Amino acid sequence: MTELTGLERIGRILRREPVDRIGLFEHFWGDTQKKWTSQGHLREGEDLATHFGFDMSLCWPFNMMADLDFVPEVIEETEETIVTRDGNGAVLRRHKLHDTTPEHIDFMVKERAAWEEKIKPLLKPERRRIDFDAYRNAKEAAAEAHRFFCWSGPNVFELMHPVCGHEYMLMGMALDPDWVRDMVNTYAELNIALLEILFEEAGKPDGIWYYEDMGFKQRPFMSPQMYREIVQPGHKKTFDHAHSLGLPVILHSCGYVEPLVPGLIEAGMDCLQVIEVKAGMDPLRIKGEFGDRIVLFGGMDARNLVANNRDAIREELEAKVPALKQDSGYILHSDHSIPDTCDYETYRFFVDEGLRLGTY
Repeated sequence: MTELTGLERIGRILRREPVDRIGLFEHFWGDTQKKWTSQGHLREGEDLATHFGFDMSLCWPFNMMADLDFVPEVIEETEETIVTRDGNGAVLRRHKLHDTTPEHIDFMVKERAAWEEKIKPLLKPERRRIDFDAYRNAKEAAAEAHRFFCWSGPNVFELMHPVCGHEYMLMGMALDPDWVRDMVNTYAELNIALLEILFEEAGKPDGIWYYEDMGFKQRPFMSPQMYREIVQPGHKKTFDHAHSLGLPVILHSCGYVEPLVPGLIEAGMDCLQVIEVKAGMDPLRIKGEFGDRIVLFGGMDARNLVANNRDAIREELEAKVPALKQDSGYILHSDHSIPDTCDYETYRFFVDEGLRLGTY
């Protein structure tokens, strides 16, 4: 087969049609690009997607904060951290010197009454929630590079917990499921309304990429039954909307989410990403059980990249890629993202070896 463009390649993979090689994409910590640039591996401002030949690009153009007019309030600040209250009423601690997930300290919303009074009335599909310029620029750049372009953003699970935190959200699923169902439906409808505004004015992407971190180590955050009863209706509504526009749905979820995969497939998921090995996910097992229905994306242990262990990287790629690439159903990616402890030469080896094994 002649060499395909990224746009052609990812489009075919998501339909599980024959391709020239597996797809390629990656997420990086911001500090990683800075380090590799300072070491001379990248030119100042060079695009990582172009440098490594990625097949995709993403744009996250929505602001889903409840109160768009709220000025973040600094509660405490040290040389290394800052604690702020945001427009969701959440108090979070962030590290100032490097990229980290913020620490959850407190939330204004802990039950239904606060949600209905303080947050839900603010969740309107206003144009100012959309960065039209960022979307247009990213879409144009992807088209010029012949990459597959995805609108990206959080779905209902990832939109609820910034408002009430994981603990109160999960307790709500058990003690007041109708409250959480209302949050799910509210965010699903808001997301769809904003997508309709954006696409009407700036055009459709090639696909939809949702972020939904629904698991931790060896367990999902909820049972499959609870997922189907509370969260799945929001997923189905948003996935159906994407499909009505002819757009495939890629779902990112960190953690162990294998028990939720059947329900996600029922909801309409076309591709599962990131398949976190260190949380207990096994891409070969998932390929064997679900590979005839979904595309797999990721599943390469980032710990080998962090350790700069080329022997372990080669062994894992050789064990997984030949099986995962069967039926054109795989896109190469680590099982999380690449921190600055990974050497440039290590990641370059990962890409070159992975694509060598992944060529048909």
